[in-house]
Amino acid sequence: MNWIPLTTEAQLSQIKETSADSPVIIFKHSTRCSISAMAKARLERAGTPENISFYYLDLLRFRDLSNKIEAAYNVPHESPQVLLIRNGECVYDESHSGIRMEEILENAN
Repeated sequence: MNWIPLTTEAQLSQIKETSADSPVIIFKHSTRCSISAMAKARLERAGTPENISFYYLDLLRFRDLSNKIEAAYNVPHESPQVLLIRNGECVYDESHSGIRMEEILENAN
């Protein structure tokens, strides 16, 4: 998995722009949560689709970015959580044990 660390607000604009051409995933991860670690490991084992960018948000270090994501996409914060961004909109989100690469791929097409 080629995670792109999400650490700045400027990247949120970049994500919206990129999503016009190809899907983007934002994975909100709590490094202190075993469920979050399980979801992250499950995604990593599934492999990385070539046409999707995967951003990794460390919630403990960058909680303010999570709040901005919540406001920008009108998706209530959860942890762990994935958001699928396409054409500047969140078209799919899932949290906790529901995070699965198969569902991400189904919704990315």
